Amino acid sequence: MITPLALREKAETQAARLPALLARAEQLAGAVLLGEHGRRRAGMGDDFWQYRPAQIGDSRRMIDHRRSAMGDVQFVREREWQIAQSVMLWVDQGAAMRFASNDNLPSKAERARVLGLACAILLIRGGERVGLTGTRLPPRRGNAQILRLAEMFTEDADADYEPPEHRAMIPHARAVFISDFMGNIDDVKTALTKAADRGVRGVLLHVLDPAEEAFPFRGRTIFESVGGTLEHETLKASDLKDRYLARLAERKAELQHLCGVAGWQYGLHHTDHTAQSGLLWLWRALDGGRART
Repeated sequence: MITPLALREKAETQAARLPALLARAEQLAGAVLLGEHGRRRAGMGDDFWQYRPAQIGDSRRMIDHRRSAMGDVQFVREREWQIAQSVMLWVDQGAAMRFASNDNLPSKAERARVLGLACAILLIRGGERVGLTGTRLPPRRGNAQILRLAEMFTEDADADYEPPEHRAMIPHARAVFISDFMGNIDDVKTALTKAADRGVRGVLLHVLDPAEEAFPFRGRTIFESVGGTLEHETLKASDLKDRYLARLAERKAELQHLCGVAGWQYGLHHTDHTAQSGLLWLWRALDGGRART
């Protein structure tokens, strides 16, 4: 089993290659506080943003006399309004996530945990507060919080499929869900509906092993869940391929639809692709850019 320190080292490696992530705060309520990064908006803060001509009602203390001395117009030195956002993570710990089709690939769980922790590192370095959905680890900042996240991400669940945790979501915060989403789709629908009801916007990253996309099985095959609760034997595995791929396409379409209704973004990541590509997608999605799968 990967240790918390080893997981953090892998996540730090991924996070070091990207600029600090700024989670976009769309509503200034509940989860908003003065933070350590600027939004391009005038207000309270320490970082200079722009000069503008003085207006009626501006305090004389706001006037920048050095800039004003360059002409006949008095100028005010505006600063950026600095806000920090609470971001909640849910990384699937279910037994099915421990699947890897060969020894040269990371398991879905390992990739999901590294991406989740790397995302948290970028967010915290950008001044955001990060925690887990539910009540076990409320959003906080600092290196100690990164270690707490790493410790919790190394825990394994016994059940094959874990439902997304949706309790104690902070109104108007952001959220990140990372899973293979092979379990009951109703659990995902419930979580996204509750998130939308509280004004929580976020991203859903669908992590799959390449064998789950290609279904390369032929002949006599025994399919067994990682947790050992499900088993199916067939003499002609290839006969199941078309039906399986149709079900997988249906699941992707359902997830995309649920995300669209809830105002979330959907992304797909395969474990044979680089972890950096998955982290880059998360960065673009959370930062409000055009995400590519």
